[in-house]
Amino acid sequence: MNKFLSIFSLLSLLVSCQYFEKRVPSEEELLQKRLKEINWNEVTVYPSVAECDSILDKELQKECFFKYLTEIIHQKIAPDSLLTNTKIIDTIEVRVTVFPDSKITFEPLFPTDSLTYDKQKTDSIIKARLTDFPKIEPAQKEGIPVKTQFILPIILKAD
Repeated sequence: MNKFLSIFSLLSLLVSCQYFEKRVPSEEELLQKRLKEINWNEVTVYPSVAECDSILDKELQKECFFKYLTEIIHQKIAPDSLLTNTKIIDTIEVRVTVFPDSKITFEPLFPTDSLTYDKQKTDSIIKARLTDFPKIEPAQKEGIPVKTQFILPIILKAD
């Protein structure tokens, strides 16, 4: 009986050792797992300017950047009056693109049915005035600079 118990113990010990062996995942498996964890629709760090770099909270830094960008845009286009057919305040949207190399572009988005302002003049003023911006740090995704686009509303005051 003792022999049987000893053999049984030895066999169970040998078999149980296999349970302690852990399979090491391959690099490809780890990569695929990590890629599935990443939210590809949101950046890790939003674009930023020097004035907003000291803010640690992600949402507050984003708000600071948009506020700063809006103020700079208004300052740059304020000297020009954008003529309209009627005496109203109108709003256009501008698509802002920040590239990984810190280059920034602006593209006015005009409503297709709007005749309240001269689209060519507005477009040329926006493209001429919105140059020489302070350095903008691009957004980052997992530590890599990425291109981002967003739309800012700009209020045009008619004369």
